[in-house]
Amino acid sequence: MNPEREARYRPNVGIALFSRDGLVLMARRLGDDGPEIVLPGHEWQMPQGGIDGGEDLLTTARRELWEETSVTSAVLLGATSDWVSYDFPPYAGPPHRLSPFRGQRQRWVAFRFTGEDGEIDVAGIRGGMVPEFSAWRWERLERVPELVVPFKRAVYEHVAREFRAYAGV
Repeated sequence: MNPEREARYRPNVGIALFSRDGLVLMARRLGDDGPEIVLPGHEWQMPQGGIDGGEDLLTTARRELWEETSVTSAVLLGATSDWVSYDFPPYAGPPHRLSPFRGQRQRWVAFRFTGEDGEIDVAGIRGGMVPEFSAWRWERLERVPELVVPFKRAVYEHVAREFRAYAGV
């Protein structure tokens, strides 16, 4: 076991994009991304991504929202007050950009979508990033923990509690 890896969590931001009706955007993962495995029946998640050096939380959240969904029509609702972490499941695959990390440490940002559904494109290439998703849908916030891979479930339960006021339009 690599002791340096054991202590390291990648700084990351998660994004909850709420519709006018209080539903949240969920996107279907295309497949595994190194240690972030996708299990059958748990292919859905909200957008998320790494915080680049020198980038603040809101800048990262807006960048990741655009890179993963093409959305720019969104107003800030709020952010979680604390960091939450999850560990990657055991991974024996080839070296990967996330391999040096034990897991991810996240803050979450909530936005209200102010555009039209046609603006959302999770399968496009933006910012040179390969798409991670194949489809999207609006979902009730309280349902999202059961749709994600089990190793992220506690984080999604935390987010659902923190952001429940934004779902109650």
